[in-house]
Amino acid sequence: MLAPPPAAGGASAPAAHDAPEITYDEQRYPARPRRLRPRAQLEGGRRRQPRRRAADGTNPAYVAWLEEQSMLADAEALSRQLSGSPAMWRNPYARPDARRAVSTASVWFNAYPISLITRPGESFLAAVGSEALWEAFQAIGIDGIHTGPVKRAGGLTGWEETPSVDGHFDRISTQIDPAFGTEEDFRALCEVADAHGGSVIDDIVPGHTGKGADFRLAEMAQGDYPGIYHMVEIPERDWHLLPDVPDGRDAVNLDATTERRLADEGYIIGALQRVIFYAPGVKETNWSATAPVTGVDGTVRRWVYLHYFKMGQPSINWLDPTFAGMRLVIGDALHSLAELGTSALRLDANGFLGVEKSAEGLPAWSEGHPLSQAANHVIASTVRKVGGFTFQELNLGIEDIRDTGAVGADLSYDFVNRPAYHHALATGDTEFLRLTLRTSLEVGVDPATLVHGLQNHDELTYELVHWATVHAQDGYVFRGREVTGEELAETVRADLLRALTAPAADYNLVFTTNGIACTSASVIAATRGHRTLDSIDEGSVEMIRRAHLLLAMFNAWQPGVFVLSGWDLLGMLPVPQEEVAGLVETGDTRWVERGAHDLLDVDPGATTSASGMPRARSLYGSLPSQLEQPDSFATRLRDVLALRAQHHLATATQVDVPDVAHPGMLVLVHRLDGGDASLHAATLQVTVLNFTGERVEGTVRSDTFSPRAAVLDARDGGEVGWVDDLRSFSVWLSPYSGLFLVLRPA
Repeated sequence: MLAPPPAAGGASAPAAHDAPEITYDEQRYPARPRRLRPRAQLEGGRRRQPRRRAADGTNPAYVAWLEEQSMLADAEALSRQLSGSPAMWRNPYARPDARRAVSTASVWFNAYPISLITRPGESFLAAVGSEALWEAFQAIGIDGIHTGPVKRAGGLTGWEETPSVDGHFDRISTQIDPAFGTEEDFRALCEVADAHGGSVIDDIVPGHTGKGADFRLAEMAQGDYPGIYHMVEIPERDWHLLPDVPDGRDAVNLDATTERRLADEGYIIGALQRVIFYAPGVKETNWSATAPVTGVDGTVRRWVYLHYFKMGQPSINWLDPTFAGMRLVIGDALHSLAELGTSALRLDANGFLGVEKSAEGLPAWSEGHPLSQAANHVIASTVRKVGGFTFQELNLGIEDIRDTGAVGADLSYDFVNRPAYHHALATGDTEFLRLTLRTSLEVGVDPATLVHGLQNHDELTYELVHWATVHAQDGYVFRGREVTGEELAETVRADLLRALTAPAADYNLVFTTNGIACTSASVIAATRGHRTLDSIDEGSVEMIRRAHLLLAMFNAWQPGVFVLSGWDLLGMLPVPQEEVAGLVETGDTRWVERGAHDLLDVDPGATTSASGMPRARSLYGSLPSQLEQPDSFATRLRDVLALRAQHHLATATQVDVPDVAHPGMLVLVHRLDGGDASLHAATLQVTVLNFTGERVEGTVRSDTFSPRAAVLDARDGGEVGWVDDLRSFSVWLSPYSGLFLVLRPA
């Protein structure tokens, strides 16, 4: 899940907060094992049978059943097994180690469980754990799989489970959702991945849960459960301040006026820095009020609770005196690592773990808060303690990514350059992409610490938080004139909307204020002038495939992790909006990009996935068929990844993003030093890319080049030129192509 942009319609501007700068010594720990073998350290979880009786707080059987279902109860049982175990003391843990994580697995497949077509009766986890799939992955060069969320999600109403409101990112249990398989399937996946030199990456959500057993127990004021959440009991004398909850619903979102009144009364801290997923009449603030709930003591209560995201995703309180929220999250993390056998965890929406009242008149401090950094340090350190690593989806300013990465997750998702490379493709000009790359380096974000991705389950984000919020009034030079960060972000967003959505392309849809719902192939199709999906014929596929490989080169031919999805591997297009009308009717247009796909062609006749997602159109075909064709996307991707692996580019150091001779060119210079800055004489590698559909000629120049060095094409070792005394050399590139060059000193 991504952290969205400033909300329209009254979302507050970010408040400034001064915090002391904290520096950390750069002592390096001894080298750790090259890879982390999945190893289940604990036995499987409990099996529970619900009992159908009255569902309220005065029924001890119902309360006991909820406690059995709760994540907090599971966390406490797991912690008792691990406490005092030598497994908790085997590994250094205080400092992130990105290159160790990258060396473990540097090319990831990003799965999305509800969209994968499997054999009839086969679970998602069994499908992604098949030998055939991992043989294909190994042939291409993929050595990790991020499973996506596979544990129970959604909520509970009485004894009944309710569906997920956010693609299974509203977790309510540590148990695997039966719709995706079993714990045995998950462990088997870890074993098969290990046998093929791969790793498995699971998800935890440290910022919120769904409305499952833990939240229902919190509403009933049972034990420590209210301490899990940012929730405040409103005395009955002030219920007149709260909106009525319609029949059939358990809560209602507060409007801005009610939010302000409750803040004035001292109950809540009021408006936050922005309203994520803002939608009039649906989510106008980050606070909601519950209906009356009968507690375990017989008292009827109403609560107001915080939710950064949707109403069904109550936010976790990381600084409650009970520390119940912390206990829940840490237990969930250890369950994945120690009980299931995963190697790593993604920290979803982990940038919103601290919230604090600000001076009167200012929004509450909720982004870049020190508590978020402290909480991330705790989570990531616990994971490293048991031998794993973490990566974070932190869509904030570059300084926040740097600071959180200094103490927290080992890797961070590359939210900064992702919209920028789409902008380069859409405009045929890499100026903004060069600006984002240089800014990251200048701020201190090493590309080797980033997860560089093609499409995932989320929208093409274009919030550009760094420029639109913290640096909104800073000056930048763009297109020959001085602009503010805010103007820069507005210009880039406008360019993307104009190039990628209707009327230019009616199949890429705007998603709230966050970005554009699309696939990689549909972004390229729009830039190629296809106004409708029906206009994409077989004759159009080759240029789309070339541009798709170009985007893969950009992400793979730089340090860090390269990640891609099944939608990328098969060249999937969006599903027509009318086929997912019931899913997008609330405004979540992202469902058009999540079409079902069949990686191995195991069920050619299937029209939907087992979860009911409609099958989308594939431009490239299944992996087995592609791997038999020399010019297919998968085969050519294999060659791209082979160069990356051969030269250990994933752990290299980026040393320059030079100016270019043609606006459509991009040049990246890397020192192949494995991250050891003392190796000044290490070989230089140069990535040269053409983001246009035309042949390009130009000069590549960098002060890092040594005159008279030979320029070699790494594909065949052939010499293509030499560096002149001006520290430059000439190249030409065909449309949507790239060069992987190595400099050999004279």
